Amino acid sequence: MPSVSKGAVPERKSKARAAQTRRGLLYALPDWAMIVLLFFVPIALLFIMACSRWSLMGGNRGLNFPDNFIAVFENKLFGQSILFTLEYTVIVTIFLLVLGLGLALIVQESSKWNNVLRTCFLLPSATGLASASLLFYALYSPQVGPVTKILSFFGLMDQGGSVLATGQSALWATIIVIVWRFSGYYMLLMMIGLQAIPGDLYEAARMDGAGTWRIFRSVTLPLMKPTIVMCLVYCVTGSILAFDQFFILTKGGPNNSTMTVVQLIYNFAFDSKKDLGMAAALSLLVLVALVIINAIQMRGMRDNTK
Repeated sequence: MPSVSKGAVPERKSKARAAQTRRGLLYALPDWAMIVLLFFVPIALLFIMACSRWSLMGGNRGLNFPDNFIAVFENKLFGQSILFTLEYTVIVTIFLLVLGLGLALIVQESSKWNNVLRTCFLLPSATGLASASLLFYALYSPQVGPVTKILSFFGLMDQGGSVLATGQSALWATIIVIVWRFSGYYMLLMMIGLQAIPGDLYEAARMDGAGTWRIFRSVTLPLMKPTIVMCLVYCVTGSILAFDQFFILTKGGPNNSTMTVVQLIYNFAFDSKKDLGMAAALSLLVLVALVIINAIQMRGMRDNTK
């Protein structure tokens, strides 16, 4: 019987492991190619455009760093758009998280009308954001929409006025659109978190004499923290990148009072400036801000799950 040297077995295992690693990398190659093509290449192009004199029609005319960033900071709408975007983000986030959790609790506790309630709450989520904005634009219209007539009947608005005529009313009108469109989606996410909580914990809390509010505060909320933080990440990111609803409903008006950061990027690129360099510079700043905000939120989620 031929003898096998002791050094041959580890060598054979290392070769097999190396072959397996090469096969794994080969299988992952299409994914890496897509990541590079759709993520790293656009970011590299964005960085180049942000540091270049790059007009919409003229193309790249050479580096001009840091002129684009200086022009963005000196623009009169820059600070105003940031403050408005933050105000909108805070209000929408509070409404969606509270409503999402509240609707999820209603659907979970209801047995007779569970399917009906779930369908009613989720139905708006099947509507695209642009379609929902167009729908509410018609509802808000003084000519064909009922909202103005109803508010005028109760003396809350002048006859023939518009809910989009002032900055604050346009803000709240847009918030109503977003809450109507997305509250069912966040309800679904919250329901997933609620269903992951073991029922034994609720039974133990009731046996200890805890009431409904005490159970919610001591059992439901602590165990829902990872889901709530995940929804917070989604909501904050989506609100900071808000564009469709304001572009359709207000175009940033009246008097630029509802101008979001993303809409300002659009204006730099295609409207007033037609300067892709300034648009790219502001986009890069928004990207950095989103990375920092999401990192803080994810850090909070990790701390809450320990």
